Amino acid sequence: MSTCFAIARRKDSEGLPPEDASRVGAMRRLARARLKYCGLHKMSDDVALIVSELVTNAILHSGGTQITFGMTIRGGFLRISVHDEVPGRPEILPANGDAETGRGLHLVASLVDARHGTWGISEAGATIWCSLPL
Repeated sequence: MSTCFAIARRKDSEGLPPEDASRVGAMRRLARARLKYCGLHKMSDDVALIVSELVTNAILHSGGTQITFGMTIRGGFLRISVHDEVPGRPEILPANGDAETGRGLHLVASLVDARHGTWGISEAGATIWCSLPL
């Protein structure tokens, strides 16, 4: 399953526009519904959080106007991908203890590791993905 949606063009200093924030929630609900349909509802909390962080990160940092969210189940693995239209590798910085942001990819890495999965960023940098064993 794959879905593509438009996002508002924004500056780095701007917050998440309401219409884009609603898209994050929509992608979470879509992921939960797909997992429930496939009988994988026990993964839904972790997957919803991963999807939320990856989609939010793409909206906030891509600088583009379109995001593609994908989720496939194949060969005993759930693969999640988020693609934005602007190449560039996200920089994963150490989180400042007092900062209110900057922990999204650390959180994704922790959740994926806890489920014995893998994650990465495409060579071009426009797609971030994770693969979780079922």
